[in-house]
Amino acid sequence: MEILGRSDRVDLPGLGLYDIHAKIDTGAYTSSLHCSSAEIVDGKLEFVLLDEEHPEFTGMKFIFDNYEQREIKNSFGEAELRFVIKTKIQIYNHVIKTEFSLSNRGSLKFPILLGRRILRNRFYIDVTKKDLSFKSKHQVI
Repeated sequence: MEILGRSDRVDLPGLGLYDIHAKIDTGAYTSSLHCSSAEIVDGKLEFVLLDEEHPEFTGMKFIFDNYEQREIKNSFGEAELRFVIKTKIQIYNHVIKTEFSLSNRGSLKFPILLGRRILRNRFYIDVTKKDLSFKSKHQVI
């Protein structure tokens, strides 16, 4: 198993997002993705990721046929109704299909939060480190 630090940069190839900052949060069960707007149009979920202030913001609208709405507890322990999508994430050489809840993380430093569900049995966490998979990916041989 590879080691992750307290934060890293990850790829979401299915969404065309690469080297996006992610916070590793072993206190959270589910993973979360910053979404500035989301709505159901003709039975499909339409959303825009990140926000205009984010350096990787594209303004591109994503449309998902398959999604759920689920109550998820926020960091204050309060239940919020959130949209949940499935997409692939790449960390090191692992390409993992996983769920992300969509939430407004605009006031937070990291647009992606990775919870225990994706981390368990895949990675060790060393909170004294950061960007280990990103550095590995961009290492000059």
